Amino acid sequence: MFSFFKKKEQPKEIIEEPKEKLQETIEEIQEEVIEVKKEEKGFFARALEKTIGNLTSIIPKKQEKISFDDVEELLIESDMEYEIVELAMDGLPEFITRAQLRHRLISLFEHAPKLDTATLPKPYVQLIIGVNGAGKTTTIAKLANRLKTSGKKVVLGAGDTFRAAAIEQLSIWADKIEVPIIKTKQGHDPSAVAYDTIHSAVAKGFDNCIIDTAGRLQTQTNLNKELQKIVKVCNKALEGAPHQKLMILDGTQGNSAIAQAKAFNEMVGIDGIIVTKLDGTSKGGALFSISNQLELPILFIGIGEQKEDLIVFNPDEFVDSLLDGIYL
Repeated sequence: MFSFFKKKEQPKEIIEEPKEKLQETIEEIQEEVIEVKKEEKGFFARALEKTIGNLTSIIPKKQEKISFDDVEELLIESDMEYEIVELAMDGLPEFITRAQLRHRLISLFEHAPKLDTATLPKPYVQLIIGVNGAGKTTTIAKLANRLKTSGKKVVLGAGDTFRAAAIEQLSIWADKIEVPIIKTKQGHDPSAVAYDTIHSAVAKGFDNCIIDTAGRLQTQTNLNKELQKIVKVCNKALEGAPHQKLMILDGTQGNSAIAQAKAFNEMVGIDGIIVTKLDGTSKGGALFSISNQLELPILFIGIGEQKEDLIVFNPDEFVDSLLDGIYL
């Protein structure tokens, strides 16, 4: 009987130990989340440094409340389109608190559709679109690096065969981040590169497939036809591909980039936006207009030339970083 009671005591010891470890794990996770949020906030502060610096010329000293006219001027100065400014300011009081303005600014991003990333097909094919000079090649490398560091197998497709430098630049990045690349010579059919990249990804069990495209051909009509052909060929290589068409926009162009995005969206239909070079401009307010006018989600923002200089876009962190520069 003594041994019977001894056996009954054992489960108590077994249960208590995991509880302690579970609490430690929860605390560790909470600390990691806090650190990630701090890192994100720092990233957005860096991205908006010039924008905030420009705004402080209007509001040199941080305030608890800012006048309606000054807030309006601040938003226009940050390169937010006037009709979006009117939308954000409608009905606000003569003196505006941080909380009041924050609510309005974040709401400008809420209409954008959410992308379901819970159950992605394999390989997940992303087609990268954008004009030359927007940072397309570097952004592809940053995306590939993010996926690779998260444990995904990634292959690149050098589909911008119109520009020889594009193939060379993407090849250099592929070597640097140690991911395979499918490429051909300048002038060859980009659709064939897309097909071969997807075929290789399927055959070798890759998780992700990122394909570059031309940003400029001789005429807009040629570019339109070329992109549409690539989309069709991707679907032949793998039904449903490309699963995501991402537009790269140069942040230094501000609102003028919206016209580019609209043109590409009409050509092939864009699923999401990546804004680059945000740290090199005082036009950070253009992101409100970009998201609102295009009704598309901004998925990432990029600053700098390093492979780590790309972060998931977070409207809350973005708006908070902007308001930190003018409000107490």
